[in-house]
Amino acid sequence: MYEHLLVPVDGSELSNKAIDHSIGLAKMLGASITGFTAEPPLPVLVVEQSAVAYDVATFQEHEKRCEAHAREVLQAFADKAKAAGVAFDGQFVITDSVQDAIVETAKRQGCDLVVMATHGRHGLDALIHGSLTKSVLAHSQVPLLVLHG
Repeated sequence: MYEHLLVPVDGSELSNKAIDHSIGLAKMLGASITGFTAEPPLPVLVVEQSAVAYDVATFQEHEKRCEAHAREVLQAFADKAKAAGVAFDGQFVITDSVQDAIVETAKRQGCDLVVMATHGRHGLDALIHGSLTKSVLAHSQVPLLVLHG
């Protein structure tokens, strides 16, 4: 049925739930997993109502921290998948549009199911914090399995 799962993760307890469930599902289906993490770019630096460029060292340090965090998260996922006998590949990007990156990665990698965990926010909380899961659902052509946190 499903042969290639995309599982966006960020190292949180909630994403660990997605990791555990996706590995169990992939093992049961004989599917492979692409783990995916996205890190935010440096925010725009504004001084006296003018955008100011970061120096190269600050930019490079930010990229190194992002890459280190992504490697840590994806390596932990890879280790769990390997222990369960599930094929795993990790993908990482720096982007300010996580939902678009998830949708594009699913398409580019040929995934046939996206597995995400959500807080299930409602009302004002959902308005303030938004919902990455709802945005992916609205824009993806790939089926989405949502795990409620």
